[in-house]
Amino acid sequence: MCHPVLSRTAPPGTSPAMESPLPTQDKPFNRSLRRMRRDRALGRWADHAFLQDHMAEELIERLSGVQRDFQRALVLGYPGETMMAALQSKGIAYVVADAGFQAARIAAGVQCDEDRLPFADESFDLVLAVGTLDTVNDLPGALVLIRRCLRPDGLFLGACIGSGSLVALREAMLSADLALGGVAPRIHPQIDIRAAGDLLGRAGFALQVADGETLTVRYPGLNRLIGDLRGSANASLLQSPSLSRTGLAAAHAAFEARREDGKTSETFEIMYLTGWSPSPDQPKPAARGSGTTSLADALKPSD
Repeated sequence: MCHPVLSRTAPPGTSPAMESPLPTQDKPFNRSLRRMRRDRALGRWADHAFLQDHMAEELIERLSGVQRDFQRALVLGYPGETMMAALQSKGIAYVVADAGFQAARIAAGVQCDEDRLPFADESFDLVLAVGTLDTVNDLPGALVLIRRCLRPDGLFLGACIGSGSLVALREAMLSADLALGGVAPRIHPQIDIRAAGDLLGRAGFALQVADGETLTVRYPGLNRLIGDLRGSANASLLQSPSLSRTGLAAAHAAFEARREDGKTSETFEIMYLTGWSPSPDQPKPAARGSGTTSLADALKPSD
């Protein structure tokens, strides 16, 4: 697939030499492997990145429901052409930031990790994160940096794979490890919606919301699922030992044991995050104890 190179200047305050003021870590995800995997997936993106396409379309729809104009956006994670075209049609200038060198280059963007954003405070009034936050080593720090990048009353919309995903693959990998007499970490640690909402609050976002949806995809075999994960940069970044032939055979057998009508169903829980950068103009909840009607009276049956 041929991707157009979009010409634009980076927003004021962008400097590759700038570093995050927050401490970062290099576990559990291998940063170098993450960059390489994101670049390698570009050649197969159109055939396998349906999850990112779905997330991008959902974020665009949610953005369309916001009754205000945005001028400058930061897009975290190469989003595919649909989102970039949508932002252009709305007249929103944007810069793409991706951990992969080629992924950033294709979008004429900036190469960086989400927990090491090189942008000045209040550089954007909109930040969109498409399918990458589930593989960030320091997610709380990344959310803080995202909030700092936003101008007062700026909007953050994010989407990523959440807790409850890849049930069939998890079972297949467990079967493979048990066949070899041990267990290794092969599926990424996943965050649930409640924890994500708490992280948004801790990062300083106002009016934060975390919600999700479930996608079910039917696969003819384990290889097709693994192909989709690799082709969309969603394959494991954990440093686990390779499976032997015996382990692989056990994994395929476990996956096929879940077949119904010739295919195995795999689950993807997509998590959506919404938060606003604090501003004095935003609506605020009433002060605690300021109510004039008791809960007991409100719950009394009407005559």
